[in-house]
Amino acid sequence: MPRKPRRSGLLAPRPLTFSPFGRSVSRAVAAHSLVNKVSMSKFDRKSSSEYTADGTGNNESKEDDPPSDSSEDDTPEVSSSEEETDQEVIQADFAFFDPKPNNFHGVKTLLQSYLDDKQWDISSFVDLIIAQTTVGSVVRIEDDEDEGLFAFLTALNLGRYKNHKCIAEIKDYLLKVCPEDGPTGNLKALLEDQAEHVGLIVSQRVTNLPPQLLPHLYDALFDEISWATEDEPTEDLRKSFRFKHFLLVSRIYKKIAQSKKGSTSSTDEDVIYVKAEDELFHQLCSWSFTFSLQTQPPAAQELKNYRMMGLVMAVKADKAPTFRKKLRSLIDDS
Repeated sequence: MPRKPRRSGLLAPRPLTFSPFGRSVSRAVAAHSLVNKVSMSKFDRKSSSEYTADGTGNNESKEDDPPSDSSEDDTPEVSSSEEETDQEVIQADFAFFDPKPNNFHGVKTLLQSYLDDKQWDISSFVDLIIAQTTVGSVVRIEDDEDEGLFAFLTALNLGRYKNHKCIAEIKDYLLKVCPEDGPTGNLKALLEDQAEHVGLIVSQRVTNLPPQLLPHLYDALFDEISWATEDEPTEDLRKSFRFKHFLLVSRIYKKIAQSKKGSTSSTDEDVIYVKAEDELFHQLCSWSFTFSLQTQPPAAQELKNYRMMGLVMAVKADKAPTFRKKLRSLIDDS
C-alpha cells in the first residue's frame, strides 16, 4: 500500500463557502493572510503549486524568516483593496509526512488556541500526536531545509489515551463548556463509556493553506485508519482504530443578534465556517453544540457582525465515505 510522503500539486487557494456573502468574507480574509502570514522564502525554492502573495514587496529569499504557524482559528484583519488586487503567483510543492519529534514546536504552535485560553498540558498532547505515526500527517514544503509546518491532521482514540492528563483535561473542558440545554448526556457517553470507540479528530493549519490539499489530507487520514485496523502489530492496537464515532472541536463565526438600528443585511449568513470541511461535518453530525470563547481575534470589517464561537461535533464513523465524497465535490466545484 502506498505510504507517505505523498506529493500534491495544487492550484491557487480559493474561497470555500457556498453563499456570495460567505465567499466575499473568505476571500477578504484569505487575501490579508496571504499578504502578511506567509514567509516568502518558503516558496522560492519550489514550483509545482501556485500560491498568491503580495506583489508589492521584495520577493527575494529570506532565510531568516520562518514560516508562519498562525492557526486557521486566528482570523487576520482585512487587507486594503490595493493589497487584495496587487498580487503575484508564488509556487510551492507540498508533501505529507509522518509526524516526527522535530515537528513538536510546529504542532504546538498550531494548537495554541485549541482550548481557547485554558491552561492545560498541551505539550503532552503534542507528544501523543507526534508518537502516533501510523495514523496522522503533517504538511510541509517538500525538501524544505527548515521543515516549517503548515498543517497537521490526526485522530486519537480517547479510550486508549484516557489515563493521560491532557486527554482528561480535554474531556473536562468539553463537559464544562457544553451548555445546560446541550447534548450533555451524549457527550458524556462518548467521553466515558464509549471512549474506546471514539476518535478525536484534531485538524490545525495555517489560514492560507491551499484548500485543494484538503481531500488528499482527509483521504490519507481515513485510509490510514483503515490500514491500521489490519496492519498494527497487536489486536489491542488494531481494535483502537476501529472507530464508531469521531469527535471534533473547531470554531465558527456566528452572527450576533442586532437591534433594529444596527440590523445586519438579510444576505448575511448565520454561520461562517472557519474551516471549509466543518460545514460538511456539521451536516453529517449526530449532534453538535456551540459555546462562547474568551479569546476573540481582531475583527475584520466583513466580520463586524459576527462573534467567534467554539463548535463541538459528533460524527458517526460510517459517515466518512460520504464526507470524503462531499469534500472532493466541494473543492472541485469551488
